[in-house]
Amino acid sequence: MDLFGPTNVMSIGKKSYCLVIVDDYSRFTWVYFLRTKDETSGLIKPFVTTMENKTNLRVKVIRSDNGTEFKNADLNSFCEEKGIERQYSAPRTPQQNGVAKRRNRILIEAGRTILADSKLPITFWAEAVNTACYVQNRVLIVKSKGKTPYELFEKKKPYIGFLKPFGCPCSILDTKTHLGKFDSKSDDGFLVGYFSQSKALSNAVNTGSNWLFDIDSLTNSLNMSNAVNTDTNDVCTTEETEPVQQMEPENDEKNEDQQTEETSLSDNIEVIPASDEGPQWDQEPEVNDSNLGVDLPEEPLHLTRTQKNHPPTLVIGDIQSPMITRKQSKAITNQQSGMISVFLSQTEPKKALDAMKDPSWIEAMQEELLQFVLQNVWDLVDLPRGHRVIGTKWIFRNKTDERGIVIKNKARLVDQGYTQEEGIDYDDVFALVARIEAIRLLLAFASYKGFKVYQMDVKSAFLYGTIDEEVYVSQPPGFEDPKYPDKVYKLRKALYGLHQAPRAWYDTLSSYLLENKFERGVIDKTLFIKRTKTDMLLVQIYVDDIIFGSTKDDMCKEFEELMHKKFKISSMGELTFFLGLQVKQKADGIFINQSKYVASMLQKFGMNDAKPTSTPMETHKHLTADVEGEEVDVHNYRSMIGSLMYLTASRPDIMFAVCVCARYQVRPKESHLHAVKRIFKYLKGQPRLGLWYPNDSSFDLVAYTDSDYGEANLDRKSTSGGCQFLGGRLVSWQCKKQTTVSQSTTEAEYIAASQCCSQVLWIQNQMQDYGLSFLQTPVYIDNNSAISIVNNPIKHSKTKHIEIKYHFIRDYNEKKLIQVLKVHTDDQYADLFTKAFDVGRFTFLVTGVGMMNSE
Repeated sequence: MDLFGPTNVMSIGKKSYCLVIVDDYSRFTWVYFLRTKDETSGLIKPFVTTMENKTNLRVKVIRSDNGTEFKNADLNSFCEEKGIERQYSAPRTPQQNGVAKRRNRILIEAGRTILADSKLPITFWAEAVNTACYVQNRVLIVKSKGKTPYELFEKKKPYIGFLKPFGCPCSILDTKTHLGKFDSKSDDGFLVGYFSQSKALSNAVNTGSNWLFDIDSLTNSLNMSNAVNTDTNDVCTTEETEPVQQMEPENDEKNEDQQTEETSLSDNIEVIPASDEGPQWDQEPEVNDSNLGVDLPEEPLHLTRTQKNHPPTLVIGDIQSPMITRKQSKAITNQQSGMISVFLSQTEPKKALDAMKDPSWIEAMQEELLQFVLQNVWDLVDLPRGHRVIGTKWIFRNKTDERGIVIKNKARLVDQGYTQEEGIDYDDVFALVARIEAIRLLLAFASYKGFKVYQMDVKSAFLYGTIDEEVYVSQPPGFEDPKYPDKVYKLRKALYGLHQAPRAWYDTLSSYLLENKFERGVIDKTLFIKRTKTDMLLVQIYVDDIIFGSTKDDMCKEFEELMHKKFKISSMGELTFFLGLQVKQKADGIFINQSKYVASMLQKFGMNDAKPTSTPMETHKHLTADVEGEEVDVHNYRSMIGSLMYLTASRPDIMFAVCVCARYQVRPKESHLHAVKRIFKYLKGQPRLGLWYPNDSSFDLVAYTDSDYGEANLDRKSTSGGCQFLGGRLVSWQCKKQTTVSQSTTEAEYIAASQCCSQVLWIQNQMQDYGLSFLQTPVYIDNNSAISIVNNPIKHSKTKHIEIKYHFIRDYNEKKLIQVLKVHTDDQYADLFTKAFDVGRFTFLVTGVGMMNSE
């Protein structure tokens, strides 16, 4: 047996771990889903007893690793009483437990494939793994025996005629009695698994703004009593619950052969309270339980809402949540079966009043306020005379995965910091934000060294920062204390929205890391490094989001343990999505793109049906002020430009076109909007284009710089362009209109080279924190005169007027930090950021800077 987890996304049943048990002879497999590791013993003991009763054979050997979930006093005592031999694999030798480890991998890969094919949210991972286990028990695995695991274990062949594709559409009978003559008799849903203990099939019902997930609720004893938390929430009731909705398999008799190899996915799932009003049901659901393959000791089914993390003593306020379910019904008297509804809201409420109508958001708000209690954030006091109170409000956001699917409802309580007065309510203000180039540098370095980058999130990070000022805030909307409605909260810790909150959090985090032998970056204060003689750990901070990687995997594990000691964190596994960037870490490199964001932009601005173009900008038609042109909606135009600017974090191919269109945001005309829409049409044809960082490329710093000459029609200023590579990895690029009018192409190229030099020096300084030094970095220019001015610091009549700040490139050229070199115009990759091209030249440049399409 083996355990995998925690998963970065909790299942629909609030589970994060999966226990896999394999019979060594038949390879028959059972899977159980757990919230925490400590539930393992409570599952194994009744499982052993059940199997011995079922097979009339005794369990003789249990093989596992040395994890404390398997190696503990409780389980050791049980095995001693039963006379069961324990076999443990040696540390760091998973091959000694190869059967279970291999089964883990097969189930995970099969589950991932099932989810990808069905396009269901990742929250259905447990259903996917459960289905994979169910099917694999009924297919040939051990060829030498010539029988399926089911046949070897049950001594009879399984019937599989009722199997359907996971996620396929299905119709679910509506058992509502008060249907009108022309009302629909079924609901549309998706098949998400099978039950061995019932003929009902697991299904998900799409109800618009909510995902309503219906699963079979077995007896409490089948849920394994040790895994069930008995804490209850008094706010929730159990007077009414959801009726059973079943889909019958094609062959009822043969389906009864199914046995219990997978546990119910509904352990500890919360029962949503029902209201006293609404349609009623005149008959109670019935489920044939005669085909249950396992008879465990029966206990009463606890139908009160249980929540391990939110005992009622820690919930602030007296919330009476209204009933938000797809249907309303009478109480289910048969407690051994039924359907439980679990909601994942797809909408983001604007007001707390709207959120209070949705159980998902109520739970999210309770979870946020629980952190306030655990972190000792505030005290309820009377407002002292002479002090003023700062208001609070709720912010509601849906967290999505890299595919844009909602995986979590997040509620955050913030104060209205705009009402604070400087010098009274706060002094220092500092927002800790990493540059996007710094993120790309870390990913480039990871691809070069061949290590994985991981991600974690600090929950309610600002609540860990202490503040010195005396600040009072109002009680949270919807959670006012009924006994003391006029009192306010005095803050001990920083609250989201306070001006000083980011600074307080940064001080807390940085102090903790520095105390644990980390070094802070000299240039980038969001970078922390920990070094040993042969390895290093890199940690990049973006407020409460942290990405990290190391040349030694053990250092990453040690860092996670270190953070767990001080903060409550969510370990999100390998980095896949960060700051809008989709990151795909492969064996041969790292791919970065924003295809999900492209799709959302096309949808937002109504460009889904646009005809694709091959380039983002026309070459024969330059944009002008177009004074006589028809004006367009300035707000929509600016919104489109802002969205495109955000996309340039991974799309240098549209950088120049976006920058040109951005010059006309004051009074945009129809011609300007047409140019912006052309960029969207180009994105329509190339939505998956992104940056590729190969593992086998060198790590030499190289830069290209170029400029046009007076192409800005408004003021005849030139545009500087530049790009910097680490080997074959494009890590930084620039496109900026110069601040002065150049008198020659030489002057324009010289100014562009100076600006490129600034970025090169920043990268050099940044890489020194990585332990790398770059001298004589090549800066390629396609203008001989500009190169001569850099190499020969002689005053000329045509250069004496150039501002002094641009001449610093000469100084660093003399210090051998850079060297300017000639490059032919055909090989000048910085051209991509200074002018528009036809499709042939444009494609060459896009490929040359290392962009490619994802698979």
